[in-house]
Amino acid sequence: MPQTHQHTAHSGEGGHHPSHHPGPHPDPHPDHRHGGHQEHSDGEQAEILDLDAEVLAEHIASITAWLPLKSEPRQIVDLGCGTGAGTFALLERFPDAHVTAVDSSAGHLRLLREKACARGVEERVRTVQADLDANHWPDLGTPDLVWASASMHHMADPGRALASVHDLLAPGGLFAVVELADFPRFLPAHAPESQPGLEERAHAATDSFHAEHVPHRGADWGPMLTAAGFTVEDERTIIVNIEGGRSEAIGRYAVGGLRRIRRVAAPALSPEDLAALDELLDTNSPNSILRRDDLAVRTERTVWAARRA
Repeated sequence: MPQTHQHTAHSGEGGHHPSHHPGPHPDPHPDHRHGGHQEHSDGEQAEILDLDAEVLAEHIASITAWLPLKSEPRQIVDLGCGTGAGTFALLERFPDAHVTAVDSSAGHLRLLREKACARGVEERVRTVQADLDANHWPDLGTPDLVWASASMHHMADPGRALASVHDLLAPGGLFAVVELADFPRFLPAHAPESQPGLEERAHAATDSFHAEHVPHRGADWGPMLTAAGFTVEDERTIIVNIEGGRSEAIGRYAVGGLRRIRRVAAPALSPEDLAALDELLDTNSPNSILRRDDLAVRTERTVWAARRA
């Protein structure tokens, strides 16, 4: 079972609001705020989201089971739903609920609808394409539960987005904010043998990009939720440490994730580090990450459960 413990508050990250940027993004959860996604990038993003959902399914289920609900929700909104990891976990956890799945990407929403049909739950899912940075959101009903997993840190104006959620919720409704501390790590510290510590250096090389474009990643959402009029009822961190042998999907997840990291990190890496990273990402190489037996998924996710008074 996933390891769970109470979370002690950590300081949020400062910085200005991210711009509407089209550039590469090493976040495993692509930016679901804005309309006008380039369709050619949807396929790659969808693959990462699907792998994330497959690898971390047990942890997502543990969060939905933990939510401090006073009654079973009947109307749920999944903000920044991607290809449906949260949507389907919520539908399974609450068999009488209906989910409105909101995302900016038409391609992701199309995949979500296809999955809903394949699972026989299409009557319980409504998809809405929307820019969550817009001043006015479309009509999303009056949900008992709003779920936002790895989407709030993409908001250009988190305060405005939180106010919109507050106005959206039914009185007494619950808002679940799930955020990742950082992009998952996959390799042990001594790997690869030619350039030990490569993965951490690659992550460090993306720091300035994150500071500019996603300054709210890793933030403490508790004070912001309180300022928006919510009562934070509980908060905890889910520790994720999944050994690579548990699923062959972990290797593909590592390849997809590190390819995204490489795009941003490459200019700041040494030639030796870049060559070693490329060798790891070459699926035909004998040193490919897919051939390693020491992979793991290591990260943390924090969840805040906040109620509208």
